[in-house]
Amino acid sequence: MALMTKATFQGRVDTLFSKPSRDDGFEKPERESLNLLFSGPEGDCHAGLTRASDSRTLPIYARNIEIRNVRQLTLISVEEMEEVALAMNLDAIDPSWLGANLLARGIPDLTLLPPSTRLQFPSGATVVVDMENLPCTQVSKVITKSHPAEGPEFVKAARHKRGVTAWVEREGLVQRGDAITVWLPPQRLYAYS
Repeated sequence: MALMTKATFQGRVDTLFSKPSRDDGFEKPERESLNLLFSGPEGDCHAGLTRASDSRTLPIYARNIEIRNVRQLTLISVEEMEEVALAMNLDAIDPSWLGANLLARGIPDLTLLPPSTRLQFPSGATVVVDMENLPCTQVSKVITKSHPAEGPEFVKAARHKRGVTAWVEREGLVQRGDAITVWLPPQRLYAYS
């Protein structure tokens, strides 16, 4: 019996982003394609099979403990960025400001995709959603450079709209304009949280 269910909708890759280092800032430039390896987007600063634990994992691990990298990619959506911009009284938010790898179009409430959702591209490349990516002050600082009054509002405005983190399950090339097939896991609430 198949575990995953194909969604009734399909998304599309709007824009791709990558850069080898964050030494010169949080923003990532646009790319025409990303080669997804098991270690993540080839040549991207967030790629790697492992990473150092950070503030997100403090309840579980001390800082700088080597752990599996389930944050190889960050995905955001056109529709949610429009909602965030509206909440911040901005005409638009430049998606490169968010340090993301993929800007998708057509996936309703992308940030609320359940963990273990698979996003598959025409090449066969597939990424697995780990979890919601919480809004951070690093993005606020980037936005503040262009919009000093509105930048600090990002964390509040982007709550449940900041996108998701993901890791590569199957290698392959992802290109601008590619279709995104969404495979949803069984959905049920865990009563003991």
